[in-house]
Amino acid sequence: MEEVRATTAWVAFHSSHVTVDSSGIEKVAETLKDSIPKVEWDFEGIHYFDNGPLSVQYLFVLDALNFCFWPDKELSYDNLASGLKEALQNDKSAFDADRLQKYTGPELRKILKWPSPLPLEDERVRLMHEVGFELERSFDGKASKLVECCEKSASKLVSLITCHFPGFRDHTVYKGRQIFLYKRAQIFAADLWGAFKGRGYGEFNDVESLTMFADYIVPAVLQQLGVLRYSLSLSNLIESNTEICSGSEEEVELRACSVYAVEEIRDLIHRKSGKQVLSVELDLWLWSFGVHCPSLQHHQTLSIYY
Repeated sequence: MEEVRATTAWVAFHSSHVTVDSSGIEKVAETLKDSIPKVEWDFEGIHYFDNGPLSVQYLFVLDALNFCFWPDKELSYDNLASGLKEALQNDKSAFDADRLQKYTGPELRKILKWPSPLPLEDERVRLMHEVGFELERSFDGKASKLVECCEKSASKLVSLITCHFPGFRDHTVYKGRQIFLYKRAQIFAADLWGAFKGRGYGEFNDVESLTMFADYIVPAVLQQLGVLRYSLSLSNLIESNTEICSGSEEEVELRACSVYAVEEIRDLIHRKSGKQVLSVELDLWLWSFGVHCPSLQHHQTLSIYY
């Protein structure tokens, strides 16, 4: 994931609206240097898991749809994860590749037991079709085959996903440079690692290659912790709940500077304590902190990438 690290660092050094505060990084690293609070994958018990290929299929479908839960204030990631879990418990063939290619918006709503159209519903259905089609064409219809092809490399898995599935190609252009973020592709690798506890389908020899997953919650947490500082104009946009366009300077900086900041925190913890800390672990801690902070105000962007 060196392209993610290198290009997000470039954004951080050329940012106009978001500043990474070294004193904030120092404070967080000092707090966490002895022990990062342990957050277990599926700490809320909302995911399907049977320790086999069906769990891999579930996680790939979940991460294909894991984006944009606003402006529906009642909808959350928990609804998506638990809704897909229940669907699979009731029908083990629910996410077979041929069936993924046929779902409609109303049928997806029925799976999730959601009474109204989902945010970016057409895009969600399109991505289900894309996942089903490419799994069937290239991987015998099974996400587990996709994972087996990566030869226990998280980095190779992300590359395979972004090569075969256009909906996971989370990159953009910022001030004339191509910037790579790959949030959902990386989070699939991390979900496998967390769910399977680093064994079986979750065994990766390079899990440390993954960065944090640039979304809308972690930037807000980093800002609250004093790691990120916003320009007045950006602060006003966020505080007024004004939509920030996908691909805009502000949106790219919020995400890219978050990746860079977490990498800096990780490196500083290592220098202070000698401990090897994973960006995945830092991300999970920051994200769990954010979802349990109801007063947290995050930026609002309609995007299929997060």
